[in-house]
Amino acid sequence: MEVSGADRDSLSLAPLVLDKIPVRNVWLLFLYASDLAQFRERFDAEVEQSPDIKYLVARLLCYVTEKRLRRNLSFGYRKRGDVLRRVRGRIDILKSVSGDLFRKGEVACRFEELTINTPRNRLVRAAHDKMAGFIKDDVDLSHRCRSLAYALGRVGVSGDMPSRAEIASDQIARHEAEDRLMVSLAHAVFDLVLPTEETGARSLMKAQREQTKFRKLFEKAIGNFYKAELSGDDGWRVFTGKQLKWPVDQESAGISTYLPIMITDIILENIQENRRIIIDTKFTEMLKRPQYGGSRFKTSHLYQLYSYLRSQEEPSKDPMSLSAEGILLYPSVGLDIDETALIQGHCMRFVTVDLTRSSVEVIKRLKEIPNSRTLLLASRRANTPEVPT
Repeated sequence: MEVSGADRDSLSLAPLVLDKIPVRNVWLLFLYASDLAQFRERFDAEVEQSPDIKYLVARLLCYVTEKRLRRNLSFGYRKRGDVLRRVRGRIDILKSVSGDLFRKGEVACRFEELTINTPRNRLVRAAHDKMAGFIKDDVDLSHRCRSLAYALGRVGVSGDMPSRAEIASDQIARHEAEDRLMVSLAHAVFDLVLPTEETGARSLMKAQREQTKFRKLFEKAIGNFYKAELSGDDGWRVFTGKQLKWPVDQESAGISTYLPIMITDIILENIQENRRIIIDTKFTEMLKRPQYGGSRFKTSHLYQLYSYLRSQEEPSKDPMSLSAEGILLYPSVGLDIDETALIQGHCMRFVTVDLTRSSVEVIKRLKEIPNSRTLLLASRRANTPEVPT
């Protein structure tokens, strides 16, 4: 629904209830967050049949794993060191001499071995084991995950979880699209979709865990959406997670330890149009609940965006910083707000994306945000001096 300023004061704010967000749109966010937008319309039937995102991830992980097992899993090379009767690869001189191996007719070698027990395959097996225990209420799907974990073990994939370094070193080639989807779904089990139940220094209530995982999903999805959808031919550049510096002229010895770090979610730049847009995503309700009068934007969010814009002004070095635009982007449930204010030369926009609408409408809304001319025209009018008549 479109909410006007006159109606907002009497509006009973709809809270951001995660259960009201369709699985289709959660899946859409996941695809963009995982750089898998090309699979957007490939699993429509599975999306419609899944009551929750965790069941969707489990079902799709089983589907792609079964497909990879039928076509044979990808092999890879791993580094090994062993004592052999013949030379293979490179000779480890130090180990051979210190162990007096030459006298025994042996030699220590370092070589690469073709194996199916690659980090990506181990990650997938670990994900199946994890998922089987997480969805015990769906007996058939849980059994399917566990059976696939056993099947991976039978072909030679061990059950130990690969380290981050091993996963980073196992690069997926462009032609390995099926592996890319399978590995991304496996990552989702541990990172994006499913909350962890492991013991740690801090604990979160279930609702807090839900908000935390969706906040990360939403932030990453929006950044990757603009990377995928904004054409470089049109002059757009997209930066995510860029750290800004405070414009400190003089400082005491320890001030840098205590100053908060400013890290933006998304920065869009278009040199041809002389535009810079700083987007800060907030996976929370946009408006404060009314106490003494009408609803209001959240003060801390407004201050944060204001700091991003004003602290980076450098007239001599960076003229684009003087007219940089700022956007606070919120997901919503049944609420549609798009308001703009020009504050000290910077256009600040407050926008919601209604995640209860169709995926087509969600994508259209996100595409319209940077292409809107309202902010740019207002800023230019404000910064253009009046010519006396």
